[in-house]
Amino acid sequence: MEYNFREIEKKWQKRWVEEKTYQVTEDDSKQKFYVLNMFPYPSGAGLHVGHPLGYIASDIYARYKRLQGFNVLNPMGYDAYGLPAEQYAIQTGQHPAITTVNNIDRYREQLDKIGFSFDWNREIRTCDPEYYHWTQWAFQKMFNSYYCNDEQEARPIEELEKAFAIYGNEGLNAACSEDISFTAEEWNAKSEKEKQEILMNYRIAYLGETMVNWCAELGTVLANDEVVDGVSERGGFPVIQKKMRQWCLRVSAYAQRLLDGLDTIEWTDSLKETQRNWIGRSEGAEVQFKVKDSDLEFTIFTTRADTMFGVTFMVLAPESELVAQLTTPEQKAEVDAYLDRTKKRTERERIADRSVTGVFSGSYAINPFTGEAVPVWISDYVLAGYGTGAIMAVPAHDSRDYAFAKHFGLEIRPLVEGCDVSEESFDAKEGIVCNSPRLDVTPYCDLSLNGLTIKEAIETTKKYVKEHNLGRVKVNYRLRDAIFSRQRYWGEPFPVYYKDGMPYIIDEASLPLELPEVAKFLPTETGEPPLGHATKWAWDTVNKCVVENEKIDHVTVFPLELNTMPGFAGSSAYYLRYMDPHNHQALVDPKIDQYWKNVDLYVGGTEHATGHLIYSRFWNKFLYDMGVSVMEEPFQKLVNQGMIQGRSNFVYRIKDTNTFVSLNLKDQYEVTPIHVDVNIVSNDVLDLEAFKAWRPEYKTAEFILEDGKYVCGWAVEKMSKSMFNVVNPDMIVEKYGADTLRMYEMFLGPVEQSKPWDTNGIDGVHRFIRKFWSLFYSRTDEYLVTDEPATKEELKSLHKLIKKVTGDIEQFSYNTSISAFMICVNELFNLKCSKKEILEQLVITLAPFAPHVCEELWDVLGHETSVCDAQWPAYNEEYLKEDTINYTISFNGKARFNMEFAADEASDAIQAAVLADERSQKWIDGKTPKKIIVVPKKIVNIVI
Repeated sequence: MEYNFREIEKKWQKRWVEEKTYQVTEDDSKQKFYVLNMFPYPSGAGLHVGHPLGYIASDIYARYKRLQGFNVLNPMGYDAYGLPAEQYAIQTGQHPAITTVNNIDRYREQLDKIGFSFDWNREIRTCDPEYYHWTQWAFQKMFNSYYCNDEQEARPIEELEKAFAIYGNEGLNAACSEDISFTAEEWNAKSEKEKQEILMNYRIAYLGETMVNWCAELGTVLANDEVVDGVSERGGFPVIQKKMRQWCLRVSAYAQRLLDGLDTIEWTDSLKETQRNWIGRSEGAEVQFKVKDSDLEFTIFTTRADTMFGVTFMVLAPESELVAQLTTPEQKAEVDAYLDRTKKRTERERIADRSVTGVFSGSYAINPFTGEAVPVWISDYVLAGYGTGAIMAVPAHDSRDYAFAKHFGLEIRPLVEGCDVSEESFDAKEGIVCNSPRLDVTPYCDLSLNGLTIKEAIETTKKYVKEHNLGRVKVNYRLRDAIFSRQRYWGEPFPVYYKDGMPYIIDEASLPLELPEVAKFLPTETGEPPLGHATKWAWDTVNKCVVENEKIDHVTVFPLELNTMPGFAGSSAYYLRYMDPHNHQALVDPKIDQYWKNVDLYVGGTEHATGHLIYSRFWNKFLYDMGVSVMEEPFQKLVNQGMIQGRSNFVYRIKDTNTFVSLNLKDQYEVTPIHVDVNIVSNDVLDLEAFKAWRPEYKTAEFILEDGKYVCGWAVEKMSKSMFNVVNPDMIVEKYGADTLRMYEMFLGPVEQSKPWDTNGIDGVHRFIRKFWSLFYSRTDEYLVTDEPATKEELKSLHKLIKKVTGDIEQFSYNTSISAFMICVNELFNLKCSKKEILEQLVITLAPFAPHVCEELWDVLGHETSVCDAQWPAYNEEYLKEDTINYTISFNGKARFNMEFAADEASDAIQAAVLADERSQKWIDGKTPKKIIVVPKKIVNIVI
């Protein structure tokens, strides 16, 4: 029977659906294993060959664990909200829901062709009200919670309300936006609105004034990773920094738990380090500085209070509220011009850019340790969200302060004995302190650090600051609260209405609050988000339903929130919903959550290290506090797949002609390289007729060939439509089959590494599958499999393979597994092996990689159940033992020939046999050997 991959793959994809092969339910008799891919955003372009890389890698592992007897959950769905569909709606008027469904249908068609073992019965879409019901529900829980620093967990906001009524907020240790103080009497005397404003200071989901990346053309706030070089990634529109009242999530409250949790999960060290740096824990002190000739004072955070004697200027972040307070009338015009320039730069760009810019505020601050008046500057190298948005500058011992001081001619005062700061700052981590205070000035305070080591000086200063009420010792984190509002249409609606300007949550029983229809997807003429176009977007608190805007009376009917949630909202707890996707009463049933617990293997890209992987960990820890998630960490093991890059092809047009010259002849002409569609190139040889038909301007093209062929140039570049190097997996599946595509993607290199797509090597993998098939069927379609017992050589080849593949799969070294399959099949082919005893085990071992052909051959072998339900074979070390050893025979260190000996042959017997061999006599040449060295199981060296 011929290997007809098209028929075989259609047959088994159909049967898997009919027999529900991949549907899974909880089974207490089996150990669970949960495999998950970072789910895709369904773009209009569909999949290219780079997209399935991670899915294939995780699918192999999922199939392998199932064969080991695990109950495997391997779901798939779609992160369906996003700007591309909304932008397409703005351009065409087509509702984003229609675009999204069309895109999902295309994705599903492509995914099905590749033969994944996804349980599609559990499919979720973030734009489905059944799904975002639970995103809204989680938001409600966050709104109605605060974070208790003493208990290190989220607690009901009602606890605060009760405590405030009795004690005020005295002794309260809760995460908050700003430190405030009030008594019980003051609380009880406040109006409802005033109380709500105070509670907003503590809520985990809260409204706050924050700096955002504002894109006027898109009419929305953008996340940092949606902005590149000051413009939006989508559309290339200008982006500025702007302060807006936004919904935020108090992610910062969980900073320490996010750090601690990294020690409990199996992620790469580099990814953990990325998150540690992003969270940015630092221990230091907050110190008060008074403004000269003013009642104003402000706080700075420093990790090195011991360097206070070296402060020669202060720097404010451009966004700091202090800028307006400290800017003098004489400096106002210069400061305003500087602020206008910095608005166009995101925080990430400011961190990365080492160029020096700044402006003097006109004010001075008093150093509490020296009494000196130091100038207060404004510069964008200071960020508003870290610490207090104001820093003390110690240029002798900080590189950015040093560059700033050099640029603006400010004093640089060294604080470590013997350090040279003439060319660069000195990293003051070790040494003896000096100039603290300077010996030539009258001390301003009773603290002296001179003569102490750096370590001693740090502890002494912290103690002094605390004892003299100059500030407080504090742990600080770089991690910011997450901005949770977007001014766009295509996103989850907030379950929020506004009464007297304050937000209130709609009843939990009324969820989901569904996205309304709008006439336009653009912001309104008055600058409101697109939901401002909705005519039925008000909340009736009596009837608990959405009603027409004209019914708003601010008594029982109130306006609903016009912002929508950001892209990460729907992807933050989706792993829990996959466990129980059809539950209408809860996000997940506690018993089901107790069974699946968390994700055992999560596969996705490193680009999500500081976005999704922070937010989802925070979200899950909150749900853990609520008793919803049984595990504090959502993703136990994480594997980051690399990227498949494009392999572009080029043709070379002779200048001012329509003639194209082949690669190795191009240097004889003046040519222009032009990208050509890789799908009309095979092994770097251009299909001339296809090229002529590709574009109208090439219809009359002429060619200068080499050896009758047109050879294209090539380069490794990002896979993109503009470079015509996008390879559609459908074309590979049609030409070679899904099993070939799956194996070839894994054969390209280690899963974690990025590598170029090169169709030139795919024939070899396809030939391997055909050779594997030929162990079962002859060229004349004769069925070859017999029940004869396997030989020692056949068993050795098989068990060597099983051992290798078992170890490789656990390490995700799939490329070396495929090499091992090729070696084994070649060995069995040469041995003319068609023994059922061998081939059954071989089919099971190959099944995770090439499921279609293995299902077919498993069926041919007489099995009535799927190969998925077979048992993963165990290798037997007895079969791997060598009976004989091939020794290299050397004379004076030079290898001359080889001899076979029994594996347990004694050294004396080996020496005697070697000396007796006639080939040895030629090299001994009648001389007496001085020494014979036998290296067991390797070499015999005769020294003459």
